Amino acid sequence: MQLLTHDRYSCRAYSDRIPAAGQIRQILEDAHMAPSACNRQPWRIMVIGPDDAEGRQAIAAAYDRAWISQAPYYIIVCGVADEAWVRPFDNKNHLDVDIAILTEHICLCATDAGLASCWVCNFDPAVLTAKIEFPQGVTPVAILPLGYAASPEIPAKKRKELDDILI
Repeated sequence: MQLLTHDRYSCRAYSDRIPAAGQIRQILEDAHMAPSACNRQPWRIMVIGPDDAEGRQAIAAAYDRAWISQAPYYIIVCGVADEAWVRPFDNKNHLDVDIAILTEHICLCATDAGLASCWVCNFDPAVLTAKIEFPQGVTPVAILPLGYAASPEIPAKKRKELDDILI
């Protein structure tokens, strides 16, 4: 049996087939069971759908790449720094760790549902927050385009040899 981690990849080409809203909801229901430091769950999730023209324009403005406009859905994973656990020994705020765990859970749940996704962190948060109103203290951290891949082929992955990363 091949694990989902082998099937998940950063998809940058989406078909015009639109997933059902219920399918997106189920992915988020499953993914939000992700662990977080001290179970603080310092995250918020915004869904931009195919009919949200303003949200789609905001994403295009914040991340100016043609391929992203192909995705029918976007999940904006946001963090609330004041809700995150802070390690007492060095005051490290674990918001980014918790957001990363949730974001990858969303990607794996999408893969399990037959959808493709891609982490996008290289966006301009100032442009995004100027065009989309986020609640006070909520900061967008990652954008996940979500939809059916244009091609069923999973690209080969390049990874370091396991022995090269073991200490």
